[in-house]
Amino acid sequence: MELLKRIHREITPLSNEDSFLVFDRVKDFFDYPVHFHPELELNFISNGKGVRRIVGDSIEEIDDLELVLVGSNLFHGWEQHHCTQKNIHEITIQFHNDLFNSTFLGRRIMKPLKDLYDKSAHGILFSEEVTRALAPRLLKVSKLGGIDYFIELFSILYDLATSRNQRLLSTTTIHLENFEHNHKLKTLYDYVQENYSSKMTLQEVADIMNMSSVSFNRFIKKRTGKTFVEYVNDVRIGYASKWLIERDLSISEIAFMCGFNSIANFNRVFRKNKGSTPTQYRQDFSGIRRVL
Repeated sequence: MELLKRIHREITPLSNEDSFLVFDRVKDFFDYPVHFHPELELNFISNGKGVRRIVGDSIEEIDDLELVLVGSNLFHGWEQHHCTQKNIHEITIQFHNDLFNSTFLGRRIMKPLKDLYDKSAHGILFSEEVTRALAPRLLKVSKLGGIDYFIELFSILYDLATSRNQRLLSTTTIHLENFEHNHKLKTLYDYVQENYSSKMTLQEVADIMNMSSVSFNRFIKKRTGKTFVEYVNDVRIGYASKWLIERDLSISEIAFMCGFNSIANFNRVFRKNKGSTPTQYRQDFSGIRRVL
């Protein structure tokens, strides 16, 4: 399948300390590639008639309004396709796949939410009626703060879980390797997360993983589809994008905090990774909020 060659693993700006992350923006063009990530994602689009949605093995052209929940590690993306609309409003809500643990979801009253989690492995399209009913709440959610923000998002998920006329999108679940449960990938992930702001060499990390540099290079390329430098840069850009949104720091300060010793290199890597300059990215996502 040609599509599989274009899929990449996204490092989201959602940290382990966060609960939900909301992106709220108006755009004229969809150009982000098909991707996957461990976090679940609720995606709302209005004024997007003609956009093509890809979720697992489902490829469809959307109407003006839609709301989709994408499960953990299920590849997905929205492409411009036949859309000629301007001012497309997109709200993306990301949250960890373990935000609600199995004990909590095992409570009788949480059964609808547990079922929603299970079905999200295929991707869920919610009805137009439900989408229109929830749209005003979704449009306001990024303006909330603190516990009100958390409670409202939890309430939205529960209302979606109990809504009627849900449609599963992908006929099968896509079993991409879950790196969190692979020991070597977990070791790599933890080390890079702890040291991304410092200089790291391939040999240094290979030694920590008890592998030769050649074996490690082959391992990371096979498991992530990226070279070691590309993988580290993805993590660094993930933090940079988060801080561009959340912190009142200069772009050069953020670049150096994320381990880039050259602002020119940071700008080049950021543009390649995100498709925009750091300044444009900060402006595009000015409506974002996070939960501490």
